[in-house]
Amino acid sequence: MADLKQLAETLVNLTVKEVNELAEILKEEYGIEPAAAAVAMAAPVAGAEAGAAEEKTEFDVILKAAGANKLAVVKLVKDLTGKGLKEAKDAVDGAPTPIKEGVAKDEAESLKKQLEEAGAEVELK
Repeated sequence: MADLKQLAETLVNLTVKEVNELAEILKEEYGIEPAAAAVAMAAPVAGAEAGAAEEKTEFDVILKAAGANKLAVVKLVKDLTGKGLKEAKDAVDGAPTPIKEGVAKDEAESLKKQLEEAGAEVELK
């Protein structure tokens, strides 16, 4: 298993020139077309860069739509935000609207789950 891990690390760290050379070898010796090889080689690099860029620490919980059970969503928004009933209803009626801004990932996911269970459509930004 360690050999596969080492191979994966080697592939991820290849330069563009090395990827092109590998593509040529795969084509000539194994009949694998270079386009398929280039895509296979580029995927791990793109995934690694996306993971590093995705390390966001603060999220906004955006209510996109109340869904079929609007009353339950209004009550939940009231409880989650500490707003009065009228303000919570206005927030739900004005969707898309932020419910909470700048919250930690765990809290944002928890809020999203609760709102979706009540029937709302929610987005994290």
